[in-house]
Amino acid sequence: MVPIPLTDHIRRRTFWAFTLLLIVINFWAFFLELTLGPHLNRFILQYGLIPARYSSAHLFALPASRTVAPIFVSMFLHGGWLHLLGNMLFLFVFGRSIEDRFGHFRFLLLYLASGVVAAVVQIFISPGSRIPTIGASGAIAGVLGAYFICYPGARITTLIPLFIFFWTVQVPAILLLGYWFLIQFVAGFEMLSIQTATAGGVAWWAHIGGFASGVLLALIMRPQHRGPMVEVVS
Repeated sequence: MVPIPLTDHIRRRTFWAFTLLLIVINFWAFFLELTLGPHLNRFILQYGLIPARYSSAHLFALPASRTVAPIFVSMFLHGGWLHLLGNMLFLFVFGRSIEDRFGHFRFLLLYLASGVVAAVVQIFISPGSRIPTIGASGAIAGVLGAYFICYPGARITTLIPLFIFFWTVQVPAILLLGYWFLIQFVAGFEMLSIQTATAGGVAWWAHIGGFASGVLLALIMRPQHRGPMVEVVS
């Protein structure tokens, strides 16, 4: 059973312009992927994050287009519609209130910094992997970490699927995000026993690194709006 967040109930003071912009850019990048046809695999190999490229033997021998650029470009690439829509739903639900809390540019900084930390953690955990890592999950995990700190008591309207039945409930953010992090943590430790040079799948440790980055940044960044940590619309 995987709970699906639908919306939060935070009273926001500003429009979530950068959250919307990031969603639009991610969709635009995915449509670009769809136009590449048979060239898509080569594009992913060039701009996906491949940890093996960052070994001491290759790091300074390769141009920045093969090392620096993929750290950022890979944040906006996705492996399919389900991957894209799932990530954008989480960004929509949790990004709006974090952008309102810290302001547009600090929100963007948190997002990108968390994505970079997620990439570094993935490289450290799987240094020999030649499998490209793509997706906004690491950066969005940073947004979730910041939300976990800023709005732990906020109610998240959540869709609970069980076989053919679906219903919605309001779940405290601290429980929903805590459950999400626990899944990443358990799965991440299970993946440590797999040969990462040849095994693909979910980059669990990138999620963990991104989430931890968001928690830390939320604790040290000054909020744009002061007052109660949680403002719940009844």
